[in-house]
Amino acid sequence: MTAVRIHGIATGGEGVGRLPDGVTVFVPRTAPGDLVEVDVTERHPRWARGRLRTLVASSGLRIAPSCPHYEADACGGCQLQHLAPEAQRAAKSTIVRDVIERVGRRPLDLPAVVPAPAPWRYRTKITLAVAEGAVRLGFHRYDQPGSVFDLEDCPIAAAPLMELLRGVRAARARLPRGAAQVVLRLDRAGRGHVLVVGGDPPWDAAALVAAFPDPVPAVWWKPADGAVRAMAGTESAFPVLAFQQVNPVLADRIRHDAAAWLEEARGAVAWDLYGGVGDGARLLAAAGATVWSVDADRSATAWAERQPVPDGTPPTYIAGRVEEVLHRLPDPELVLLNPPRAGAGRRVTQALDRLGQASRVRRLAYVSCDPATLARDLTRLPAYLLRRVVAYDLFPQTAHVEVLALLEAA
Repeated sequence: MTAVRIHGIATGGEGVGRLPDGVTVFVPRTAPGDLVEVDVTERHPRWARGRLRTLVASSGLRIAPSCPHYEADACGGCQLQHLAPEAQRAAKSTIVRDVIERVGRRPLDLPAVVPAPAPWRYRTKITLAVAEGAVRLGFHRYDQPGSVFDLEDCPIAAAPLMELLRGVRAARARLPRGAAQVVLRLDRAGRGHVLVVGGDPPWDAAALVAAFPDPVPAVWWKPADGAVRAMAGTESAFPVLAFQQVNPVLADRIRHDAAAWLEEARGAVAWDLYGGVGDGARLLAAAGATVWSVDADRSATAWAERQPVPDGTPPTYIAGRVEEVLHRLPDPELVLLNPPRAGAGRRVTQALDRLGQASRVRRLAYVSCDPATLARDLTRLPAYLLRRVVAYDLFPQTAHVEVLALLEAA
C-alpha cells in the first residue's frame, strides 16, 4: 500500500499521480488533489496502475455520485461521476490540449469546453451485455471487465430507454439462446428499437414484444451467423444500424458550428467524408455549396437521399469506403471530416494533404470523437495550419470528449 497525491486526469478518466520512485501511476475513481493510498496492481518500467484502497484526504473537486451502480457495482459505463461538472470539463480541456501538443505536435491553448444542455438522461442508445443465459443483463465492472452486473437504471440514458429496459428485463428468459448483447435505441422520431445481437435460431420474438406496453418498439435480431432482420413491433424507416450520436442535441450544435466555421460555402465544392445520414451535407448544401457526401453504410446514404434540402442543391451521396471513392470526386474547396473513433484512413489524410499542398482546400473542419486519433491525423496533415479547437462535453459523467478542429491550408 502506497500513498499517492493525484495531480490530474488521464485520457481514460483515471487519476494520475506518482509513486515514491517517480513512476507514473494511474488510479481509477480519484480526483486531482486527492491524497490516496493505493495497491499497485500492474507495474511497468515507466508507468503503473493502482487500485484505490483509502481516500486519505479528499479533493474539493469531489462530489457524491448520483448513480447507485457507480460505486456499488463499480460500473464501467461512467468514469467521472465523482467529479463536479466544472472539474469534469476542466479535465477534458486538459486532455485535449495535452494530446494535441504531445501526439499532434501542434501548440494549443486550453480549449473551451461547451457544456451539454443536460448532464443526465441524454443518451439515446445503450448496449447491454447478456450474461449467464440472461440471468444478468447490464454493464461491465470497470475493475473486472469480464463481469456483468444487473442494471436497474442508467441515469445518463434517456427515460424512454429505461422503459425499454424494463420490458426486456421482464421477458429476459425469452431472448434467443446464446444472445450476447441487447442494444436499446431511440430513433429521430423518438421511436424505440430493441436490437438483440447473437444467439442461435430459431427465435420467436412475440413473447418479448408482449412485455412492452404501447407503443411497442421495433425488435431486431442479428443472430450469430446472419444479417440483421426485423422481428416484430413498430416499423421505422430510419436505418437501425446507421451511426448517429447518442447526444443528439449537442451533436446538432457541433454540426452547425462545423458548417459555420467553413464559411463562404456558396458556390464552393464541398466534401462531407464519413457523412453518415447526411446531416452535415445538408447544412452545407443549404448554405449554397455543391456537396459530395461519402459513407460506407448503404442504409445511411439511402436514408439521406430521401431527406429534403429546403434551400440549395441536394447533396450527391455515395455509398462506399471513403479512401476508395475519393478519386471519383471533384476537387473540393471545403471539407467536413467526421471519421469514426479510429480516425481517418491513411489514404484519406494523404489525399487531403496533397490537396492542401496544392492550395485546393481552403478550410477543413474535423469532428473527432477521440482526441488521440485527431492528434495522430494532424501529423499526417502538415499542409494545414491548426486555426481553432473547441471541445464539447457530449458525454457528461464519462471521460469521452468530442472535438471540433478547424484547419486551413498553410
